[in-house]
Amino acid sequence: MNHKTCFKCSTKKPTTEFYKHRAMGDGYMGKCKECTKRDVRENRNANIEEWREYDRERASLPHRVAQRKEIAERWKRDPQLKKRRKELSKSWQERNTIKRAAHIITGNAIRDGKLLRQSCEVCGDKRSEAHHDDYTRPLNVKWLCKLHHTARHVELREL
Repeated sequence: MNHKTCFKCSTKKPTTEFYKHRAMGDGYMGKCKECTKRDVRENRNANIEEWREYDRERASLPHRVAQRKEIAERWKRDPQLKKRRKELSKSWQERNTIKRAAHIITGNAIRDGKLLRQSCEVCGDKRSEAHHDDYTRPLNVKWLCKLHHTARHVELREL
């Protein structure tokens, strides 16, 4: 097995720990996979708004929209995929019983008029979702639009 030294971390590693790169003399990048991934992650975090805009533009390309629709249709039509989706949903519910209970209680409270949907607390968008900071207090929610709700969960994952 061939070995190579990463120019970034100066660690000697097997060539399997380097991405292939045709333009390089030995056919592999000079930076190991671990360092490359770290650099990419740091770049994305440092320029997150630019990357999000790039992601949004890329996701709205016609061929990508069509592909997502086709995949969604396939999951609805194909009996095996329908069964798989049901299994995945059940598995998530079994692993997240407290979250699931909070979602049900919140949904019932909205339906019964005990909890009124508010505008997004960040941008004021009327199409908001209930966000739980504490799932053991299901009626204590923050109202966030889809974008800010997702951003809040990303923040929480990074803590």
